[in-house]
Amino acid sequence: MNDVYIIAPLRTAIGNFMGSLSEIHPAKLAAIVIREVLKKTGLEPEQVNEVILGNVLGAGMGQNLARQAAVAAGIPVDRTAFTVNMVCGSGLRSVVLAAQAVRAGDADIMVAGGTENMSLAPYILPGARTGYRMGNAEIVDYRVRDRLWDIFNEYHMGITAENLAEKYGISRDDQDAFAAQSQNRAEAAIAAGKFAAEIVAYPVPQRKGDPKLFVTDEYVRPGTTAEQLHKLKP
Repeated sequence: MNDVYIIAPLRTAIGNFMGSLSEIHPAKLAAIVIREVLKKTGLEPEQVNEVILGNVLGAGMGQNLARQAAVAAGIPVDRTAFTVNMVCGSGLRSVVLAAQAVRAGDADIMVAGGTENMSLAPYILPGARTGYRMGNAEIVDYRVRDRLWDIFNEYHMGITAENLAEKYGISRDDQDAFAAQSQNRAEAAIAAGKFAAEIVAYPVPQRKGDPKLFVTDEYVRPGTTAEQLHKLKP
């Protein structure tokens, strides 16, 4: 069995829902990271055996996002690529699959990760295929239905958090304190430049002027306190 090494763990900064990256196709986000991985490692695109990317909200994004990203990154078209959907575990599962391929001797160099843009998730008209008649019709939020909705119990993922809090006796105060600590630590890490080495700048087009480089995680709220969080509705 071959040893496996992760040699260039890179990513874009994470954008908010409907934030700075809201109009960027997920394959483009992945492609710019793959190109930087090749540049940083000194590898030629031809040396990559396969690309595996996790993605959940692929409706309307075109066929096989991993393939789109690989080709856009300059990897030859005769290299294979496939997309994994294991919901929240999709990206990590892609890395595991790549590691297994190298360990088994089926590949030498793999590119693996995940890419997603929840802001581009479409709304769906389930009855449009067969045609609507009289009366109102339902529009389904694909972002919720295929990513945040438990298909077995028919409830939102947020309810799972409520269930776990009740099961393990986690109080609202404990949750608020933990969340505030997480925000504060992320804020401090950004200020100290802890994430800089792993983030690939993405040039976001602007309505006027040159593109703006997106380099900082957008979801971090500076100065967050447990008291502020306690005022939020469950």
